[in-house]
Amino acid sequence: MRKILHEDLYKLSSYYYDLPEDRIAQQPANPRDSSRLLVWDTISESVNYDNKFRDIINFLNPNDLLILNNTKVIPARIIFNRKSGGKSEIFLLNPLSNDYLEWEVLVKPARKIHRDSEIEIANYKIKILDEKPEGIRIIRFMNISNREELMKFLNEFGKVPLPPYIKNEDSNKFRNEYQTVFAEYEGSVAAPTASLHFTEELLEEIKSKGVKIAYVTLHVGLGTFRPVQCDDIRNHEIHKEHCEIPQETVNAINECKAKNARIIASGTTAARTLETFCQNISELKSGITDTNLYIYPGYKFKIVDALITNFHLPESSLIMLVSAFIANKSGYEGREEIILSKLLDVYEFAAKNNWRFFSFGDAMLIK
Repeated sequence: MRKILHEDLYKLSSYYYDLPEDRIAQQPANPRDSSRLLVWDTISESVNYDNKFRDIINFLNPNDLLILNNTKVIPARIIFNRKSGGKSEIFLLNPLSNDYLEWEVLVKPARKIHRDSEIEIANYKIKILDEKPEGIRIIRFMNISNREELMKFLNEFGKVPLPPYIKNEDSNKFRNEYQTVFAEYEGSVAAPTASLHFTEELLEEIKSKGVKIAYVTLHVGLGTFRPVQCDDIRNHEIHKEHCEIPQETVNAINECKAKNARIIASGTTAARTLETFCQNISELKSGITDTNLYIYPGYKFKIVDALITNFHLPESSLIMLVSAFIANKSGYEGREEIILSKLLDVYEFAAKNNWRFFSFGDAMLIK
């Protein structure tokens, strides 16, 4: 067992594990629910490796509430040729206006794209309004008048924003697969990948068992996948992401809690949305906000009882969230380094036994 000392809990290097490149899933499981499922029982502290994702129904109880993030991935990568020659890219990160015409973006190469310059793509014009460090720019679509026209432009000229570790020149090949079957509200630049495993048939089976399903929305942006670069993870800051929780979901959560059933978050984005809105169960309210909630060991979860998630990158904020959740649910407050050590052992065991990692990879249920 890997041993992490208590004083090293907040060191970035403590969240590193070795992953062979061939364990990074390059394509989705087919069918979606045929991926493998690890089940971590925080009460018995047992780890079960012998399930397919479709078996998750066996670990759900009537009256449990499954929370899904119904965001929809947009074709956020715009690749174009500059007037002076050479290819460039605009990667949409975060909408800054309600009409979706003004955005925070990441540009490449940053040294070629500056404030007040204009970019032409076919008959469309994009203006650089502001210039920020690390390749971040503020842009506006100049001759597009509304959100519908923008989506038409993106569907014609944009590409699916697959993560860089998925090596496929034609990212649009996975336009449908890199989208949940219940995606509804456009705005994400990355999929809520824990929910990619669900099929419509599996969701119907889950409902038939008496499990309730409710939705939140978090548009995944730079905040979710930006790497942690601080040696002390407590100094990391997450960029704000738009999130919403409707009154219908608030009602479902209150009913679930009244029955002493479980709130099961599918994915770290659903978990962060719930925790953002819930400082105290009696104060849970519907609403719309921006969240930069950063969860790492020591955080006390206020509403989420179980978590569905994928296997995350080494030294990422997501593996920190998962470690924090297991420690919290296992009663290891003050001894979180023990859970982190076990989590990394589980990751390395899975890697050695041909489990598939990251966005198109296998899943785990922590209950």
